[in-house]
Amino acid sequence: MESQACAGCLRPKVVEKCGLCEAPLCKKCTQFIKKSTFSFLNPLPAELSHSEYCEPCYWAKVEPALHDYNQKMYRAKNFFVFHRHQGEETRLWKRTEKPLTVEDCTDRDETLMRLAFAAAKLGEFNALLDVTITQKQKRNQGYQTSRFSGVAVPVKLEAKLIAEMEASIKR
Repeated sequence: MESQACAGCLRPKVVEKCGLCEAPLCKKCTQFIKKSTFSFLNPLPAELSHSEYCEPCYWAKVEPALHDYNQKMYRAKNFFVFHRHQGEETRLWKRTEKPLTVEDCTDRDETLMRLAFAAAKLGEFNALLDVTITQKQKRNQGYQTSRFSGVAVPVKLEAKLIAEMEASIKR
């Protein structure tokens, strides 16, 4: 039987292995990430689907993807949202992009956040127009659950318009 040593510190006690390069690792040298870390990223790349990484793989593959994911999440949290019933305010804005669709979410906030994240992934958008969120109730004998789906059109608003909206909010 061949004894293995940790690829990071060369200790003989190996507990884990890297998800990418399959190098043997002790618990102290393993970089762990939660399954929910990239929950809004759809589809999840195969290299980010593991939960244990060695340090070189973590810094080469996971850290840049995590940094990019966090930047897009920050942009998505700062999106302007206009619902379908606000057509009077948004009727003159061009809707050149195809509508985004998100399905099977647990609540309205998650649906809206997934729409904003999908728009942030596409490019330099900063607003969602014509947002429509629908709820479907599913009944299983004595239990009832709700699932939400949403549709929105991503738009890039001009800086002048954003400044006017922020000034009217502060009033």
